[in-house]
Amino acid sequence: MSRRFDLKFYASEGLHSIFTHGFMSFAAVCMIVACLLIMGSFTLVAVNMDHMLGQLEDENEFLAYVDETLPEEDVLALEGKLAALPNVSQVTFTTKEEARENYIESYELDEDFEVFESLPDEVFRDRYAIHVADIEQMGETVELVKQVPGVADTSAMLEVAEGFVVVRNVAGGVAMILVAILLLISLFIIANTIKLATFSRREEIAIMKMVGATNAFIRWPFVFEGLILGVAGAVVGFFLQWGIYQMITAAITRAEGTGLIRLISFGDMALPVIGIFLLTGFIIGVGGSLVAIRKFLQV
Repeated sequence: MSRRFDLKFYASEGLHSIFTHGFMSFAAVCMIVACLLIMGSFTLVAVNMDHMLGQLEDENEFLAYVDETLPEEDVLALEGKLAALPNVSQVTFTTKEEARENYIESYELDEDFEVFESLPDEVFRDRYAIHVADIEQMGETVELVKQVPGVADTSAMLEVAEGFVVVRNVAGGVAMILVAILLLISLFIIANTIKLATFSRREEIAIMKMVGATNAFIRWPFVFEGLILGVAGAVVGFFLQWGIYQMITAAITRAEGTGLIRLISFGDMALPVIGIFLLTGFIIGVGGSLVAIRKFLQV
């Protein structure tokens, strides 16, 4: 029994098989949804951690103190020299008078406020706050700033910057490993779920083989069945993930002491999330079907 590729026929056979074996199809979709939710949740956690670390990196800066003997025009000219250095994204100048006022404001409720108020301007220096484009190169940038004529000293929390980089890299690596492991587990589970559904049709497959049906003719309806199940699971999983994410976001917003936790809006990630879910659902559904049907084609 040989037949040319007929998309409509194979799709209709796959869809018919889904409704004929409704319970097993429902179980397969549920497994796909569960796997996608687990993988999606881990991935969204990793994405938000990377986002929050990126925000902390953007707020990180170091200070370059200006030599007190430098003439005023040379002090102002330093801004252009510092901004031209590699890896410098922004330079902000603060006079010693402004630095003194900011320092006093920080301690205005302290019992020793009078001591800070009496501090002379000479205790403070004109300084430049320098933001870096790549926090991993912050150490090298600090060394370049120190070499600029007119810069007397620098103040940089390199340990904190290095800590941000380590946490970001570890979080990204762990997330990738977990997603890869969960994808393999998902394929195994779905393959066995579909295999159970296929087992009840082993006699039907054997009969088709004996009357001359090709492997492709038998396989394609199962491929379309897996494809439909995978896409259905991806769509259901996407909307469930959206709802769960919104509930968690609302709970964090209402909770006290979580001001530093700023989650990305799901709407900003919806397009890539649905794309990844559909692709993963396709791989799980089609891949699981191919693995499940292979054994029964060896008649």
